[in-house]
Amino acid sequence: MTNLTIDNFKAMLDLALKNITARADEFSKLDAITGDGDHGTAIVTALTAVVEGSKNGTEFKQMLNDMGFNVMLQTSGSTSTLLGGFFLGMSDGVEAGLSVLDAQQVKAMFKSGMEGVKKNTKAMPGDKTMMDALVPAVDAIVSCNSDNIKEILVAGAKAALDGAKATVDMKANFGRARNYGEKSIGYADSGATSWACMFESFADAL
Repeated sequence: MTNLTIDNFKAMLDLALKNITARADEFSKLDAITGDGDHGTAIVTALTAVVEGSKNGTEFKQMLNDMGFNVMLQTSGSTSTLLGGFFLGMSDGVEAGLSVLDAQQVKAMFKSGMEGVKKNTKAMPGDKTMMDALVPAVDAIVSCNSDNIKEILVAGAKAALDGAKATVDMKANFGRARNYGEKSIGYADSGATSWACMFESFADAL
């Protein structure tokens, strides 16, 4: 698979929403350990707005822009801000008018998406947040030597899943969870887990 079409990308989003919705209770239970227990609901609501924003998309730049703005306008909270930043960042990384992307353009899009998230959080890998899934995923996507987009996204998914798993042994340094100190060790971060699910869905959809 050397090209990514708009329809491919919409299928990736649809599967991400389906899989994240199916696991919403799991994400909320993880969030309840050190937070307010609403992450499952929050990410389903946010991703639903993202998918709605993609519906009429015919070219990447405008569609990604619509997705990012839709989630930020329709929903509030950190989950929406970070997802919105991700897709708005992706939009910044794509040339106008493209309805098909090659491997290099896909890599640039994801890298720009990560930069968009970084504008909205000071969290770093190791802080036990969604950044522990996102940063390794994008690093793996960008550094993957393949020109096969499925292989590139599989590399990203694996890195995201490994990153989320690594949060089990971390102490939370960010958000409400940091107040729990050592008690936050022993559980995966809900945000890292849900973002890893999103990256895994992206790869599985192709």
